[in-house]
Amino acid sequence: MKIERIEAIPYSIPYTHPLRFASGEVHAAEHVLIRVHTDEGLVGTADAPPRPYTYGETQASIIAVVRDIFGPQLAGLDPLDREKAQQIMRRTIHNDTAKGAVDIALWDLIGQSLGTPVHQLLGGYADGMRVSHMLGFRPAAELLEEAQRFREQYGITTFKLKTGRRPLGLDVEAVHVLREGLGEEVEIYLDANRGWTANEALEVLRRTEGMGLTALEEPCDASEALSRRRLVQHSAIPIVGDESVPTPGDVSRELLSGGCNAICIKTARSGFTQATEILGLCTGLGVDVTMGNQIDTQIGSLATVTFGAAHEASQRRAGELSNFLDMADDLLAEPLVIRDGVIRVRETAGVGAVIDEDKLARYRQD
Repeated sequence: MKIERIEAIPYSIPYTHPLRFASGEVHAAEHVLIRVHTDEGLVGTADAPPRPYTYGETQASIIAVVRDIFGPQLAGLDPLDREKAQQIMRRTIHNDTAKGAVDIALWDLIGQSLGTPVHQLLGGYADGMRVSHMLGFRPAAELLEEAQRFREQYGITTFKLKTGRRPLGLDVEAVHVLREGLGEEVEIYLDANRGWTANEALEVLRRTEGMGLTALEEPCDASEALSRRRLVQHSAIPIVGDESVPTPGDVSRELLSGGCNAICIKTARSGFTQATEILGLCTGLGVDVTMGNQIDTQIGSLATVTFGAAHEASQRRAGELSNFLDMADDLLAEPLVIRDGVIRVRETAGVGAVIDEDKLARYRQD
């Protein structure tokens, strides 16, 4: 089996409401569907989410690098030769989500060719993951209403609160309102998306002490090296690296320098191959991991649960898998279902991301 060609299809699906956070906001999922075609007729599928304010990639740049560089360079390669594919893509620096999507599509092909679910090829630890839902920038009362609705409707009991606002009191108020309204049995953790300084983050932790928060993700920019180290040293809860740790090398740097002491893995930017390397680093060092969300579609969320459920260390915590519920529609032929707070893997060969071709025709932009 050989790679024949790679498609990069731009599409856009609106969100039901704008999603806001410290590093930006989005009104539509303007993503790129990656399809790797083989000479035997198999097609591997993945989704690439452009995030210019996080990784510098746009819809146009992902299409260009896949069409003009990765596609021609990977043509003729056996999808099983994953390390050769990684070496070829490493020649081009950055472009993390484009590389991640191609890698996931290759794993999808491998699973299909072997007649085996990819989650089993990766490790097969569990058949699903508990779901964490992200709450965005809105008044505290509205955030509480959303969390209560998601707990009642989907059985979700873990919530990630997007913070990083100024004044800090808005975020502190949201923590207090959520904790009081949801009770002690619900897990709450924070993500500031680099919106604070390290000193501001320390002040927020002081004001929310005793609220039972379980983690604080990416409170400030990685360039605040000394301040981040001081924050980690003085924080009673894990400080999670996210935007600062897209690659295994970045993970090593931040952990060894003391810039964070937990890691968020996002398959959208690492694929399954580099995600495995990152997870190995973290388990070897005894560092907790979370499975993050890149405001993913159902295709991206399925990739996250496929990887996260495959390993004990990544399945331990709830994964951020539910933001597709904020979309007006999706491309999967068989929609994902959250039942009792859990999303199950697809027990089918490959990843299981079968596309509804009518919907793709409706939303594609090329």
